[in-house]
Amino acid sequence: MAEFTMELNDEQKEVRDWLHGFAADVIRPAAAEWDEREETPWPIIQEAAKVGIYSLDFYAQQYFDATGLGIPMAMEELFWGDAGIALSIVGTGLAAVGVLANGTEEQIGTWIPQMYGDTNDVKVAAFCSSEPDAGSDVASMRTRAVYDEAKDEWVINGTKTWATNGGIANVHVVVAVVDPELGSKGHASFIVPPNTPGLGQGQKFKKHGIRASHTAEVILDNVRVPGSCLLGGKEKLDQRLARAREKAKKGGERVKNAAMATFEASRPAVAAMAVGTARAAYEVALDYARTREQFGRPIIDNQGVAFQLADMRTSIDAARLLTWRASWMAINGKPFTAAEGSMSKLFASETAKKVTAQAIQILGGNGYTREYPVERMHRDAAIYTIFEGTSEIQRLVISRTLSGMPIR
Repeated sequence: MAEFTMELNDEQKEVRDWLHGFAADVIRPAAAEWDEREETPWPIIQEAAKVGIYSLDFYAQQYFDATGLGIPMAMEELFWGDAGIALSIVGTGLAAVGVLANGTEEQIGTWIPQMYGDTNDVKVAAFCSSEPDAGSDVASMRTRAVYDEAKDEWVINGTKTWATNGGIANVHVVVAVVDPELGSKGHASFIVPPNTPGLGQGQKFKKHGIRASHTAEVILDNVRVPGSCLLGGKEKLDQRLARAREKAKKGGERVKNAAMATFEASRPAVAAMAVGTARAAYEVALDYARTREQFGRPIIDNQGVAFQLADMRTSIDAARLLTWRASWMAINGKPFTAAEGSMSKLFASETAKKVTAQAIQILGGNGYTREYPVERMHRDAAIYTIFEGTSEIQRLVISRTLSGMPIR
């Protein structure tokens, strides 16, 4: 087990500087354009693929970093560049992780390369879990998958929403109910291959922020996939369902809490995204305050501005500390006895909203225009308190973990 440290090693620093250079030289100059276009920035994704950032190998190296700091460091730098473009670059990783976590070796080798494509023909993937009536309440999921034993096929029907890359993805990973009586333990994940009949894009959302990231509904109308597309395979699913039924008889709350623990482990990555956006806005505000003069002196000389900057920096550093702690705990198998994953996501996301708003205030009228990036950063920051569990859900998880109450 790696010791917890706030000091990056030489290799991590090299990766950080490399990512920062890409964010500064490639992502930032294109951010305003793709935000206005509200389209997937394919040329930027291709550039990321050419240098090795948009690849499974890169994310696997960061994910398996024994210190736990690889992923939060990478997310912070990319989202420092721009949240919308960065999400387009990392969004495929959600689907890839779903296959890595649940798939067989054959499934991993078959489908993950198809998610990324190659440098000449980049592809994206989509992870489809949320539904119109089942966001935070995953037990209310309605998308059903029914096994057709005669044909060894699964038939999937339902509607997914808020799917990053939904409908435009080469490969979709879809979570569906296979046993309604087991709640979230009765779910399974399926690969939907390219050009599968019955899968289509529904509404594409025109969003307040992260507009360079494609977000849409995914419609599944009698979608048939081979039995080999069930992640993990039928035998493993049957065994898992049997164990879940037995546990449900003995104590259903233990089943629910185990499911919530899975979500806890993924939240520090979102927290790191928020830290990156907050840091970017802070740096713009700091530079502006140093150079903008009013009444014959830089506005940073005014206590009202200087104190805001002090609070901004303090909150950002605190958010990073919580995020790195949770990431280290997750990679080293430390239990989140106080919902530390939710703590990091809650504090970092609220910090991003507050810091970007303060940056606009420091820039005054300029901050409210699209001539300066803090207006876009503020719009982008709003998503962090919503996706991967709202701030209210994080507080619910934290409070119930502390009190010992069941997390439903």
